[in-house]
Amino acid sequence: MRTSILRRLLMLALVPAAVAGLLVVAAPAQAARVSFFTLQNDINYWVNHQRVNHGCPRLRIDNRLIRAARDHSAYMARYGRFSHTGRGGSSFVTRVRRVGYSVPMSENIAWGYRTGAQVVNAWMRSPGHRRNILNCRARSVGTGAVYAANGTPYYTQDFGYR
Repeated sequence: MRTSILRRLLMLALVPAAVAGLLVVAAPAQAARVSFFTLQNDINYWVNHQRVNHGCPRLRIDNRLIRAARDHSAYMARYGRFSHTGRGGSSFVTRVRRVGYSVPMSENIAWGYRTGAQVVNAWMRSPGHRRNILNCRARSVGTGAVYAANGTPYYTQDFGYR
């Protein structure tokens, strides 16, 4: 347990200050897998719940953002990398534009949580993630949940202005 905590602290220490506020990590729980569709839908439900409770409009689900988010989650899960930087050094803006969405806003990532509610609760406790979720200018969202070979879930949520 102590090694796991130290590893996470080291990971956070290595992240540039601009990105550090956007990271959330959790230890993988020993629990049965839930389908990635269920996880993605639950996250979208709880994000919209938070937005409505804080006076923001519900987000529209965009298939292009889902594709960008799932691709990034798959990359993180396959290589065990937890970062906003993706394949070939890509940023979320690059990934979102690559799938044909022209007005990307922000990105949240997480790993290890077993339910959508846990992911959103963690993001709401993180100032950077919370800011992304409660940005009332956001109009659309795409969430991707992918399991690594060892069963650890990785999450990406991309927000857009349109």
